[in-house]
Amino acid sequence: MGEVKLSASNLKEPWRAYMRRKGLKTTQQREAIVDAFLRTTGHVGLEALLSSARKANPGVGLATVYRTVKLLEEAGLAASRQFGSGQTLYEVSGQRAHHDHIICQQCQFIVEFESDEVEQLQSRVAHRLGFNILQHRHELFGLCEKAQGIPGGHCPSEKARKK
Repeated sequence: MGEVKLSASNLKEPWRAYMRRKGLKTTQQREAIVDAFLRTTGHVGLEALLSSARKANPGVGLATVYRTVKLLEEAGLAASRQFGSGQTLYEVSGQRAHHDHIICQQCQFIVEFESDEVEQLQSRVAHRLGFNILQHRHELFGLCEKAQGIPGGHCPSEKARKK
């Protein structure tokens, strides 16, 4: 959908500009969190982000992670997602084009996908109903092969852990 893909290093300048506009200070802990977040791919929870940020700065606390992620959201650099697990996950905004999600309700593994066919169908349906789509989130919930009990079926979360 025509979004510009930005690298983690390119996202630091909008972060700095946002902090200046808001009159907020940059701290070593906050920067460790921002750096850890901008290096993530996919979706990350606050605990995982805390663990990653502590590698650079052991003094980082969970409350600081939470507040910093909220600032990243306000700056437009983070998007929060609820996938039915009860835990909020975050992904970096602007790193890649629009994508949708398929979530296993048993193992909670999230598969990101892009489909021109799905996007075109959504546009046609919206147009037929008199709408112009400004934004959307497409989340499909189901069961992976293993969770379905398919003999020899695989679980994508197990494959991802092996990498």
